[in-house]
Amino acid sequence: MSMSVGSAGSTFCDINTTPLIDVMLVLLVTLIVTLPIMTHAVKLDMPNVSTPPPPPPTPPEVIDLEIDFDGTVVWNGTPVSGLQQLEGYFHAERDKEPQPEIHLRPDRRAKYEIVAKVLAAAQRNHMKKMGFVNVAEFRD
Repeated sequence: MSMSVGSAGSTFCDINTTPLIDVMLVLLVTLIVTLPIMTHAVKLDMPNVSTPPPPPPTPPEVIDLEIDFDGTVVWNGTPVSGLQQLEGYFHAERDKEPQPEIHLRPDRRAKYEIVAKVLAAAQRNHMKKMGFVNVAEFRD
């Protein structure tokens, strides 16, 4: 081993390679860690060519059920005479496949009692698809 003891006029011109080696090791470790992530395959279920896709489902029938301010219930544009007739309509529609959607549109001045009776009649007759339509009218 030799050791250089510098003289007064000579300069030491060797490059310090330790930081370069550290950077290379960090890059190597990063590559080793990320390599397994990049090799994972994503499994896709592609459609089979021999079996065609099923046809799209038929959209359900829509029943417009309106409740006027005076309590009159209107089924698809036809006024309903009473709760018994309304339940008969529900009973006739519940066994259809697919079951019709009921779009309930109560007037903002309609009494809640009438709306609650219509909802209860639909529930008693096992109507599953029911929704309020045009609820923006209720906001003041």
